[in-house]
Amino acid sequence: MFVKKLVEKASKKPVANLDGIKPEEVDPRLVFHFGIPSGANLLAYDSIQQILAISTKDGRIKLFGSDYSQAILESNVAVPSKFLKFLENQGILLNVNANNQIEVWDIDTKVLSHVHVFKEEITSFTVIQHSLFMYVGDCNGTISVLKLDKEPWNVVQMKYCIPLSASHDGVVGDTSVMHIMPQPRAESKRVLIIYRDGFITLWSIQESKAIFSTGGNILPAGSHESKKVTAACWACPFGSKVVIGYSNGDIFIWSVPPASASKTEQTPGKDLYATQSAPICKLNLGYKLDKIPIGSLKWVYADGKASRLYIKGLSDVMSANLLQVVLLNEHTESRTIKLGLHSSEPCVDMEIISNYNEQNKRKQDVLLLLGKSGRVNAYDDSAIEKHLLQSQTRSPPSLPKEILVKLPFADSSICIAKFITENQYFGSGDEGTSLLEKLAPSLFSFDMKVKDTTQSTQFSKSKNLYITGHNNGAINFWDASCPVMLPIASIVQQSEVDFSLSGVALTALYFDCNCRLLISGDQSGMVRIFGLKPESFSPASSFISLQGISKKGSNHIVQSLKLVKVNGAVLSIAVNFSSRRLAVGSDLGYVSLIDMEGAAVLYQKHFASELCTGVISMQFETCNFHGFEKNLIVVATKDSSVLAIENDTGNTFGSGIVGPTKPSKALFMQVLDGKESVLICSEKATYVYSLQHVVQGIKQVLYKKKFDSSSCCWASTFHTPDAAGLILLFSNGIVQIRSLPDLSRLKETSIRGLTLSTPKLNSVAAYAMCSSLDGELILVNGDQEMFFVSILLQKSTYRHLDSVSRVYKKDLIIPQRVISAPVIPKEKKKGIFASVLKDKTSKAKQMPEEEAESAIEGLEDLSTIFSVDNFPTFAESRANLAMDDEDEVALSIDDIDLDDPRGKPKGNPIMAALNKQKLTSRFQAINKQISVKLKDFKGKDTKGNNEIVPPPKEEPKDEKTGSVDQIKKKYGFGFGDSSNAKEARDKLSENVKKLQGINTRAAEMQDSAQSFSSMAKEVLRLTENGKRSENDKQSS
Repeated sequence: MFVKKLVEKASKKPVANLDGIKPEEVDPRLVFHFGIPSGANLLAYDSIQQILAISTKDGRIKLFGSDYSQAILESNVAVPSKFLKFLENQGILLNVNANNQIEVWDIDTKVLSHVHVFKEEITSFTVIQHSLFMYVGDCNGTISVLKLDKEPWNVVQMKYCIPLSASHDGVVGDTSVMHIMPQPRAESKRVLIIYRDGFITLWSIQESKAIFSTGGNILPAGSHESKKVTAACWACPFGSKVVIGYSNGDIFIWSVPPASASKTEQTPGKDLYATQSAPICKLNLGYKLDKIPIGSLKWVYADGKASRLYIKGLSDVMSANLLQVVLLNEHTESRTIKLGLHSSEPCVDMEIISNYNEQNKRKQDVLLLLGKSGRVNAYDDSAIEKHLLQSQTRSPPSLPKEILVKLPFADSSICIAKFITENQYFGSGDEGTSLLEKLAPSLFSFDMKVKDTTQSTQFSKSKNLYITGHNNGAINFWDASCPVMLPIASIVQQSEVDFSLSGVALTALYFDCNCRLLISGDQSGMVRIFGLKPESFSPASSFISLQGISKKGSNHIVQSLKLVKVNGAVLSIAVNFSSRRLAVGSDLGYVSLIDMEGAAVLYQKHFASELCTGVISMQFETCNFHGFEKNLIVVATKDSSVLAIENDTGNTFGSGIVGPTKPSKALFMQVLDGKESVLICSEKATYVYSLQHVVQGIKQVLYKKKFDSSSCCWASTFHTPDAAGLILLFSNGIVQIRSLPDLSRLKETSIRGLTLSTPKLNSVAAYAMCSSLDGELILVNGDQEMFFVSILLQKSTYRHLDSVSRVYKKDLIIPQRVISAPVIPKEKKKGIFASVLKDKTSKAKQMPEEEAESAIEGLEDLSTIFSVDNFPTFAESRANLAMDDEDEVALSIDDIDLDDPRGKPKGNPIMAALNKQKLTSRFQAINKQISVKLKDFKGKDTKGNNEIVPPPKEEPKDEKTGSVDQIKKKYGFGFGDSSNAKEARDKLSENVKKLQGINTRAAEMQDSAQSFSSMAKEVLRLTENGKRSENDKQSS
């Protein structure tokens, strides 16, 4: 039976024909990306959909869904992001890049819908949530309003703007807009503007003017210190406190009039505009002492005393004060309760996300810190809150632990891997996405190891197998049928009696499904030959999960284990099943032949190298030499040399070694089946030799291709049923596909983010790459990210690819929550954060419905407000900022003004537009009701004369019907025969005449007023002349 399987295996080896692979057959592409992308620099979060976005320095955006789903977006230009914002629960992500382009991403279809080019340097960007509007602040101090139009999504600039002259006091300085913050509970009515020079303005959107200002003099008189605003956030649910961080390390808390002030404090004839000279509080946290600018601020509201402020310092050097969390409550004035988070590296961004824990059925808040290196660390936010609240007690809790977010595949990094597609033991194991939901680990959970479950994946249910060797000596099997891999089994056994991890990194792997043979080699030169149990591959086997393996060891799948020691770290393994022999190549240049049955070393041969020692590849072959068929081993060394040795003795054939004149580090070697040729790839070139020439030691190259642009980092071959090809991966992320044996280029593409570096000699590479026979690549970059690359055009290797890439949920059911004020407990002590909540608790119960209704109405009014040119002269001065696309400018009938502009009364154009909108809406509603009624009357009139229409039966009317009837009655509609239609038309005509009469009367009144004004001026002139005449008489 064993010999039969060997014959079947040999017969299934792919044989390439002379025609080769056609260019139209290949399409190298990235099919999936898993993990944290390298070069990350910015975070954003959709709190409703629970989608996390991470942008990179090369223009990529990675999306993480609330479950196991992930997706990658690529911008047209490979530049960093400046701002990244979600339109929450609308499936839109806005990315402002370093070129001041605003990208509109549809995250449902993963398509870049529109790119809006902004003419000035964008220094601030804010989205008005629950709407389609956004504020853009520039380096000149101007704030523009943009709108996102649907179908298709595109950005349109509105007429409304906030110029610097109207919102700033005119002091000369750096007036770039740093922060634009809609005021809580008045997002559609007020916005807080913070300039780089420290000036703060509260702007009324409807009134189009500043109603409050402060922060103008942030430096004492005579100070030469440079102090600019660098960060800001709200610190009150009602928008009455704002925290601002500065470039010199200062952190001030400023008071802002809350939204209720416009209702309670405004009196007739009194302007709300006010100024404030000084902040109400200063936080001394050591940033100024260490000269650390404030990088970012984030405030979290919590019931009771747990509201807190997260402060991130901006420094390239690690410091104990770089990241701190401070409680903000009524005790803040008297004492500061803070917690320093000692991150492993300086942070560039931070975000708080929510994670749902399946085990305890609770929501888990996670603080994410994006490091300078692009790595992400996580803290349990509830642990931070608990520590702050209990830090002053007798038994304070332990400090929150920092967890590095990494690939949840094992406790140590992957250093070697094998990928097998079309597993021959695969039966029918497609269980839909149910198994993914049970077993797929969450990347941002604090339990990032694989989940334990009673239902385990089996070899027979795995279409693709991924085998990984780790730095700690472990070997793991994964189901790679879906790009979100699921665990199958793990082997940690080191000997017959030792079931603990060796702690030595694995450097070579060999696996054969047919013979259930697994061979591993590590850096110490230890070779382990595992024989796996047949029942492990049986469809009916009762398999043990990966979690249970760590408890029971590896004896449930390992049938036998043999150990052999060789000289040097193992680099390559080759097996000859017919002779039951194993060849092992080491980094010291040794080739060892091992008898697998007796685990004995038959011989060891050392081969010196000019450039560097090391045997990178070997292959058992047969060849005709001087008329005799010889069994040999083709050996490739690190300096790109190739030689052939006798299988039995290890002696070399021919006169010597075949290699290039200028040697370079070799990456890959393979004897091409059916072509009697040897392929070897190095960092600088690729060569094809005749196998006969290699055996004879003749240095004659059949085909050669040098690499000019960058060095090659990895190479392998792939096969179709009738041809073979070569895959080359370069350090700059370019993937080349070449035909064999002539090495002609078929296709070339660049995979963004796939930048590699050649490892140093005698060191383990930071990435692990492997490919299947049919050209499926998996690349693991450390413990951070994985790339899944397909080569063949028509190949569909992975199941559930659409499901695991769907991060946005269209059918998400959002629980209806009443918009209400936070429940604030009454406190006896008063402070800056207690006073702001004073008298709010009593109003919280009666205000929710009014506030919700007002908020909805306010958002609806924004479209009208932002369509008004509130500063016409300023708009004319920046006409060069108009859109360049002429096809987007369309003339509408509403744009035609028939009135004489000189006859328009002066007033607030925004309020006039709002009044016009409301009046139009009312007339449209009445007109709709009239049309419906006239239609009903017309239907009654079309009845035949001989037809008797029975009177309508009286039905009970609800309140809504009654109100409609009252409206109809009010505007002259009765109920009865068809003559009412004529009466309705007459009444409507009469109302129109009345409106025209009102307009005429208003014009007459205006003329009378002007006449009266002229008469008053004439009387005043005559009176003054009379007084002047009397004075002249008296003086004479």
